[in-house]
Amino acid sequence: MIEYLDKMSLTVLAEDSVLYESPYWGQHGVSFLMEASLNDIKKNILIDVGQNHEALWHNMQLLNINPTIIDAIVITHCHYDHTLGIVDMLRDIGKKDLPIIAHPGLFRLNFIDNPYLRHVGVMQSDSREKIEANGGKVYLTRHPLQIMPGLVTTGEVERQTDFEEVGIALKTIIDDDKIIEDNMKDDISLIANLKGRGIVIITGCSHAGIVNIVKQSIEISGTKKIKAIIGGLHLVEAPPDRINKTVEALSSFDIDLISAGHCTGFEAQVKLYNIFKEKFLPLHTGMKFNF
Repeated sequence: MIEYLDKMSLTVLAEDSVLYESPYWGQHGVSFLMEASLNDIKKNILIDVGQNHEALWHNMQLLNINPTIIDAIVITHCHYDHTLGIVDMLRDIGKKDLPIIAHPGLFRLNFIDNPYLRHVGVMQSDSREKIEANGGKVYLTRHPLQIMPGLVTTGEVERQTDFEEVGIALKTIIDDDKIIEDNMKDDISLIANLKGRGIVIITGCSHAGIVNIVKQSIEISGTKKIKAIIGGLHLVEAPPDRINKTVEALSSFDIDLISAGHCTGFEAQVKLYNIFKEKFLPLHTGMKFNF
């Protein structure tokens, strides 16, 4: 059981899509800015940084967001479209010992070999050493980590379903030379607990499986009411059967809102809309949620 926030807001700083005639720049990746409030304490938490710092900076300027207000950065997983430019952002923020919160596996080798061999994890330009040299204080843990009362990470998500999967063929190397499948144990999400209103779950890509993430969030918070799920669900290349099972499982929870984009995929968005109707919104750059 975790404590409660008084209120929170979430602004979509970066996302794959933008609306018609939008002044914002889209990019493959996501970044959110959360403002969390409890009594007289207010903290601004950056969740992921996308992969294009110039586009992220452009959108922040349009939204009148000064990076110096950021109090911590949560990295949901290692992939470049969520991590590329962490060091650039730290330079813009200009603080010392800024918490960088992630799973211990964040900096591992993470690669694909189809259509060709390519590392898709954290790049050398954003190595742990460079993060720390530019003001970041790295907090790496497999366990739920409280950022402030009412706001906690999921920690490493237990795989409870038999139909969810990472969604992409990823590999890593262990014991110096052994190539194994990478099942993305570093995929974490963020839980905001709002008194009397339920929990808000913010995901990056949901490589751990969105149903697994929801189940773990309920266990951690002690709250079955879900005010919102916001982020990527990584169903873009999932077969229809997996999409159907995922949406069916989500419909069994008490959810007020799902706003999904990035890696969710059009077919999954359509299925979500068909089931959740007005409770579903496609995610896009520049959106703001107030709870």
